[in-house]
Amino acid sequence: MHPAARLQFERLIGEYARWRAVPETERSPAPAWWWGPAMELRSAPQSLPAEWCAELGLPNQATYAAAAELLLKAIAGQTTLPWPDDFPRKAPDTKLARELHPQPSDDGAFQP
Repeated sequence: MHPAARLQFERLIGEYARWRAVPETERSPAPAWWWGPAMELRSAPQSLPAEWCAELGLPNQATYAAAAELLLKAIAGQTTLPWPDDFPRKAPDTKLARELHPQPSDDGAFQP
C-alpha cells in the first residue's frame, strides 16, 4: 500500500470517529471526500491497526477493505452533501443561504 494512501485513510478514520461522535439528529451527511480513498482501498486485504479498528467499531484484524465498505455505506443513499464548514455537525440553521463569491475562473466574475 502506498504511504500516501495510508496517510489519507488515517485522516478519514479520525474524521469518521468525530462524525460518529455527534448525535445522529445533529450529524451532517457523510462527506463526499471519503468516496475517493474508500474506493481506492475497497479491495485492500491488509489488516488495519488495532486502534483504527476500535475507532471504526470494527473487529480486530479487520481489513482496509472492510473499513472502506463502512465509509461507502455511510455515503450510500444520501441525497445531500455537507459543506466543509458543516462537518461533522449540521449547520445551526439550514435555511440560511450561503453567499458564494465569484472566483477569478468564473466567466461571470469579470463584467465587461
